[in-house]
Amino acid sequence: MNQNERRQILIRSLLKERPEYQELEIPHSSDEQKKLLRSLMNIRMAAPVSEEFQRIQDEYLQEENRDRGIVELSALAPVQNEIYLWRGDITRLACGAIVNAANSGMTGCYQPCHNCIDNCIHTYAGIQLRNYCSNLMEKQGYEEPTGTAKITPAFNLPCQYVIHTVGPIVRGELTARHCRQLASCYRSCLELADQNQIRSIAFCCISTGVFMFPNEKAAEIAVQTVKDYKAETGSKIEVIFNVYKELDEQIYRNLLG
Repeated sequence: MNQNERRQILIRSLLKERPEYQELEIPHSSDEQKKLLRSLMNIRMAAPVSEEFQRIQDEYLQEENRDRGIVELSALAPVQNEIYLWRGDITRLACGAIVNAANSGMTGCYQPCHNCIDNCIHTYAGIQLRNYCSNLMEKQGYEEPTGTAKITPAFNLPCQYVIHTVGPIVRGELTARHCRQLASCYRSCLELADQNQIRSIAFCCISTGVFMFPNEKAAEIAVQTVKDYKAETGSKIEVIFNVYKELDEQIYRNLLG
């Protein structure tokens, strides 16, 4: 079975779950089919899937992830001892864990094809990730507090785990409380990684973007928190600061040398 056949099977299966889309025609273009499949995955609420669907989805996503290009930690050069800086799509990194900037519901982004990291991670991990997160949150019984973290398998991503953390949302003036909460995000992720014997972790730029934390201050907090944690605990975890924008890359280069 090739990727085109897998994709159409997955689309048809997801459309069957949505009575309102029964008359929707599958586009001929592979790019449009990919958009439709991603959209259907994004809007799907947590629910079990058949073994056949999961098998075909896993085969499809694993090949898609290989085609996008997997980046091994060994291919990166450290900028400081046990610290790396890499600009690119975090979902391509093959490391111990990648960090997801989640919302307090912790089950992903439901906006079709939204370009936020939460959406991208859930898209390329597969439907199992939303189901796993939903079970975690159902057992917890309340929304995830800002500054804490949860760990899940990575499913079809090339990393081993995803660590989800809820960063502060800055509306108006940046406060000391916002800064403490952001530092807590980084520390919580590091502690969780060490507790699970994870040897490397890739941090995205938590709370910047739509959460409106100023980029430069966020990077300062990220770097200082990582360095303080490693100094205090003696942790040997390798840390990748992952950036997507040229602006953030320059900020981190200035901080790290």
